[in-house]
Amino acid sequence: MPLLRALIRTARMIRHTASLAEGLPPDDDILLDAPDDRLATALAAAAHTDHGPAAELLAHTREAAEWENRDRYVQRLAAFAAARPEWFTAWQSSAPHDPDLLLVKAEVAVARAFGSPARAELLRDVTPLIMAAADADRSDPVPWRLALDHARGANAPHTVFEELWGQAVRRSTHHYGCHVAALQYLSAAWYGSHAECFDFAERAAEDALPGSLLQALPARAAFAYLTAQSPQGVPRARLDAAADLAVGLSATYDTADPWPAEVRNLLACVLIHLERWQDALDQLRLIGPYATSFPWDRLSEDPLGEFLHLRDGVRIEVAAGLPLLGGPRTPGDHYS
Repeated sequence: MPLLRALIRTARMIRHTASLAEGLPPDDDILLDAPDDRLATALAAAAHTDHGPAAELLAHTREAAEWENRDRYVQRLAAFAAARPEWFTAWQSSAPHDPDLLLVKAEVAVARAFGSPARAELLRDVTPLIMAAADADRSDPVPWRLALDHARGANAPHTVFEELWGQAVRRSTHHYGCHVAALQYLSAAWYGSHAECFDFAERAAEDALPGSLLQALPARAAFAYLTAQSPQGVPRARLDAAADLAVGLSATYDTADPWPAEVRNLLACVLIHLERWQDALDQLRLIGPYATSFPWDRLSEDPLGEFLHLRDGVRIEVAAGLPLLGGPRTPGDHYS
């Protein structure tokens, strides 16, 4: 019987796997961390040592209170500044007190400290940079996301975390980046527990505005749990509920929309861990060409390769579960 089951599984895979590629971009079309048009323009100019477009972009996000975009752009520009510093050095020389420059400078310093074995020592020197960025614009929540990251890396006690969290939510109650930073601090891998992490994520999701990425926060807690060394204590129903909430959020966005790409990549990864193969395939179709480093870089040093490998694996698992004489579910199908 085991041999017969294996033969049937193989036959199903052979019959259906190829057709399940419908709605999935070819491997060569997949883009890792593709920037949107505004960020792409700033990065292209920076590659030619022109900091002007980056400065203009961040100034616009500050003036328009586009805090989510601002957070994303700061992180990407800081990563580029760490790798290609010429444009950033020129920006510092021309406008050393620019509030947008100060924020990127603090981001560069925090990221560098987290990548060093001397993290705690380096983070002690970063505090003035974060405070300078916070003082430069008292309404900006992004420096407080940095402060929360700093608190996590510097082994700050819960009293300090709570104070920083209060500063963050006073500036933006529903800021996704600050919530992610807080969730990481409260995770079992740092200074909390899986239960504490889930409680925080579920409260935030319950209070979130319609379409808010905060509705994916429980899925992020589920990812932390599912990838822990010895996960235990969280019932399967709670994990599925977190995934279902993120599935609902994903459905509110268009296919191949770059804005929710990281959330969709995270959700696909959670669904794979839960062995919800058809749901995972649905998310992979919605992702389109927009693969993101997170969460795949937590599983492999080659995030794009991991994404493509698991995408193929999901198709195989879905194919293996289909009847030999039936057809696969296609992107246009709807089931009750």
